[in-house]
Amino acid sequence: MTVDVIIIGAGIIGAACAHALAQLGLKVLVLDARLGGATNAGMGHLVLMDDNPAELTLSNASLAQWREWAPRMGADCGFNHCGTLWIAADAEEMNAAEEKLARLKAHGVPCQLLDARALAAAEPALRPGLAGALEVSNDSMVYAPNAARWLLTQAPELITVETQTVSAIEGTCVRLSDGSLRSAGAVLLAAGIQSTQFCPELPIRPKKGHIAITDRYPGMIQHQLVELGYIKSSHHSTGPSVAFNIQPRPTGQLMIGSSRQFDTTDPAIETDMLASMLRRAVDYLPGLSDLTIVRSWTGFRAATPDSLPLIGRHPERDGLWLAVGHEGLGVTTAPGTARLLAAQLTGGTPPFDPAPYLPDRFQESA
Repeated sequence: MTVDVIIIGAGIIGAACAHALAQLGLKVLVLDARLGGATNAGMGHLVLMDDNPAELTLSNASLAQWREWAPRMGADCGFNHCGTLWIAADAEEMNAAEEKLARLKAHGVPCQLLDARALAAAEPALRPGLAGALEVSNDSMVYAPNAARWLLTQAPELITVETQTVSAIEGTCVRLSDGSLRSAGAVLLAAGIQSTQFCPELPIRPKKGHIAITDRYPGMIQHQLVELGYIKSSHHSTGPSVAFNIQPRPTGQLMIGSSRQFDTTDPAIETDMLASMLRRAVDYLPGLSDLTIVRSWTGFRAATPDSLPLIGRHPERDGLWLAVGHEGLGVTTAPGTARLLAAQLTGGTPPFDPAPYLPDRFQESA
């Protein structure tokens, strides 16, 4: 079989890249061992993040694409246009909400401030005494494993998926665990934290996270609820941290996050960390203490030093391209990543400036 691009990784990033390349007429082979990764373990939030201009550009472009895909996706993809409430616990965080509002408004993002009374009316299950919130209405959520599968089925004449374990990348060839080779014009590595098995030089480190999900309690909350302190926690690089982040799933279940731990690849649930995360959630949503948790699990985010992904040509290996290091925003930013990568790989016009995401940026600053 002759293909233009081999993609290693069938998670949401690899699937979106395969879809984007097929839209340009390229024949793609996707290889994945089906071991499960961040796509299977994450919350599936589609949330606009604005810690820096590059993050805002990538997430904003991606969310627009998700909204375009949503009507075509099957119900099993679980798309829910719920919006996000960024919760301000006190006056200081309300000031941060106002600053965030100004940034998002400058980019045409629909959002509004809710005072304490409006927040209580919107989400009465939250504890009393909160200062208010910023509502970002275009945020959504999706069941990412099924969304990835949907993307991989949209061009069956151009996208082939094989369940194979990759053992090495050799130029523009990929060696499988049985010793056989697959060759193409280019290879794209989109394997999340497993990418360092093939490219140990990549500046990627694991961030472990815990998630819990409840039994079905329809209507308890309407929005994705996130504390404004989550922004600080999500890029906290010196030790473990937790933050309040909860989603209403279409099933009526509540998905609860989030926690972060650096430099461990042990998938075991750590009861102390899970308990700390749940205490944080109950502090904001007291009624959670009466609900039944039916399952909890862990996953690993692939984090770069500047919290931006590596999108583009590998700086030292000809024929190898990268779409890795998305940390906790892989599902959100998959569409924008795919469009940017496809444009670079085919010599097209990028949809936005690729410079902040290029993999050689760390070499240049060394």
